[in-house]
Amino acid sequence: MAKIKVKQVKSRINVPKVQKLTLDSLGLRKVNSVVELEETPQILGMIAKVTHLVEVVK
Repeated sequence: MAKIKVKQVKSRINVPKVQKLTLDSLGLRKVNSVVELEETPQILGMIAKVTHLVEVVK
């Protein structure tokens, strides 16, 4: 599987709890943090839920 880098670009303040939990599941804790993840359908679905808070860096 391919790897993708996901960067949190906006704060988690004033977002629904479900989106905060999704960011936690992705491993993103602070603004400007970057994690490298496998490109699986589950990960892509989580990224789609919080697309306004994150950015995919390849």
